[in-house]
Amino acid sequence: MIGTRREQLAQKAPAHDRLAQERLAQVRPDLERLGREQFARERPTFLAPSPDPAAAAGTRRVSLRRVALRSALALLVVTGAALAFGYVRFASGIASREPVAVPRTDAIVVVTGGSQRIGDAIGLLGAERGSRLLISGVNEKTGREELAKLNPSARELLACCVDLDYRARNTIGNAIETRRWLRKHGFGSLLVVTSNYHMPRTLAEFAHAMPGVRLVPHPVVPDQIDTSGWWNRWSTLKVLAPEYVKYLAARLRSTVESDPETSRLSVIVGGRKPVSAKPAEPPAPEQERRSQVKNSRHDG
Repeated sequence: MIGTRREQLAQKAPAHDRLAQERLAQVRPDLERLGREQFARERPTFLAPSPDPAAAAGTRRVSLRRVALRSALALLVVTGAALAFGYVRFASGIASREPVAVPRTDAIVVVTGGSQRIGDAIGLLGAERGSRLLISGVNEKTGREELAKLNPSARELLACCVDLDYRARNTIGNAIETRRWLRKHGFGSLLVVTSNYHMPRTLAEFAHAMPGVRLVPHPVVPDQIDTSGWWNRWSTLKVLAPEYVKYLAARLRSTVESDPETSRLSVIVGGRKPVSAKPAEPPAPEQERRSQVKNSRHDG
């Protein structure tokens, strides 16, 4: 019995071996794949391939470019948002009505740019809101007679209490010439008359040139420009947007220069010298004729 049992097991053994070999052949690819993955994860460092220096440098350059591009885009977005917010504050702060109650000051200055400004300034002088008026930036072809024709009721005021400035070429020049005029007369407070959209930049330039002078704004609301449509009206936007840029330039310039009269930056920003070399006010025709007669007698 024992011998027969052994013979039966011996006959069955090859069949078991064949079955095991077949099963091993089936799972061998999976075992080999798992072994390769395990080896790759646990590969010793001395078997790892050495990195290519050129490839590594290229990767770093690409990463730096991406960081620089993202930083530039972020800076652009922040700058744009700041400018947009600043424009909203600038435009919404422009006066849409002229002030009713006007305080009295030592003197009045009006920056030329429209006949309405000069008329309002002469009216303020007649109302004794200041003892003297400076019209700054007058065209060299415009004299007192022309101003008197435009303002017939103010002929006496123009003759006694109004000074004309022909030297200022821009708003920077207006501030410089007004400072000279204030120092000459010893004034300490000033009523500033100009258009409402021009007032922020005018006050910035005047405060920079005359830090110790009390400035009182008197904005003139022009009929041609409706500043209430600063956000949806193209005719208003094309006036306010450049004015806002000039206002920012004036504020930034005032932080780096000490005196606009001696600064090269004022010339660069304004595109020319802010003050011309012409006399402050050309002599009247009668005064010029008398001077010519006096000089001819002296020569004779």
